[in-house]
Amino acid sequence: MWRLVAAVILLLISLLTVCKAPAHFFWLVAIAITEFPYISILISIVFFICCFYAPGFRLALLCISGASVLFYLLPIIQVYDRGQHLAEDLQENFPFHEKAGQLQQPFSLIKLFSGIGIKDLPFKTLTYKQLPDTILTLDLYAAQQNPKAPCVIMIHGGSWRNGDSRQFIEFNRYLAQSGYNVAAINYRLAPKYKSPAPVEDTRDAIHYLVQHAEALNIDSSNFVLMGRSAGAQIALVAAYTFHDPRIKGVISYYGPADMVWGARLKSNKLVLNTDQVFTDYLGGLIDQVPAKYHEASAYDFADQNSPPTLLVHGPHDALVSYGHSARLSKKLEGHHVPNYFLNLPWATHGCDYNINGPSGQITTFAAERFINSVTSR
Repeated sequence: MWRLVAAVILLLISLLTVCKAPAHFFWLVAIAITEFPYISILISIVFFICCFYAPGFRLALLCISGASVLFYLLPIIQVYDRGQHLAEDLQENFPFHEKAGQLQQPFSLIKLFSGIGIKDLPFKTLTYKQLPDTILTLDLYAAQQNPKAPCVIMIHGGSWRNGDSRQFIEFNRYLAQSGYNVAAINYRLAPKYKSPAPVEDTRDAIHYLVQHAEALNIDSSNFVLMGRSAGAQIALVAAYTFHDPRIKGVISYYGPADMVWGARLKSNKLVLNTDQVFTDYLGGLIDQVPAKYHEASAYDFADQNSPPTLLVHGPHDALVSYGHSARLSKKLEGHHVPNYFLNLPWATHGCDYNINGPSGQITTFAAERFINSVTSR
């Protein structure tokens, strides 16, 4: 009987590869099984083999555990399928130049175990803004190949109230060793500070980097803004409202692009209390402060003058609706703005947590080529 219970549990967990997580804990489990798939695949295969020797319920056990194996395999199957024509699609939208250090394919099963070759590069922390009650810093990862290189400004996530510049260090190091400066910034957090404080901080970070461009070996005519989750909202609004020709492109990973639309689309409170998060950041619910929601909606500012945009999102995102990126991509298309929507069928929020995983590899592949294209035009 214990085998049957275990088989059902394994099957239910495997369904997170095709369904949204019903609670915060299961969202974390979903990241684990989709981005470290070899662990769940190995466990399910071993269990499937053990079922051959079960004294009872053998057929049921084999069917249930076999289905689990297939579900756990889905992220790897789907990343190969999604990446099949990705290079050609990106080349069509964003012509890029091959160079040393780039991933040669969207996904490699070998690199899932060996890693994509990230060096342990150092970074230096610089103060870019001082206020009476806070000091804001950024972590600068210096480009390893170019004496004077473009700069990617990395804006962290965390529901506007958590997180810091040390998120996803591996990706920052990878870009640096590929020839780009990376400035991972800290910004003022909610609920003490509200919108548009983080957008203002982003502007000041750019100003600081331009002022010190010579000393930091930064090509001050070439910036790309990139953010994850809440950081993506900040990056998009900054890119679409600054009207700064030095911003050559913007990258959004699972970002809430349309805060007005998103405010009406309630998330599962067991995963994320959207009303509380929005209230902390914007000062109230949408019926109370509608202007603040419009102010924070990149979707409202997207027009024919918006910079090239790369969007990354998965339909199983239980925190930020996949519709945010889908809607923004459609509006950018209507304005003939160069953009690419890297929709990942298996992915949830935070899908690139493991840079060597299926989502980590394919998003790094796409982001690097996008940056290569927009900064070399």
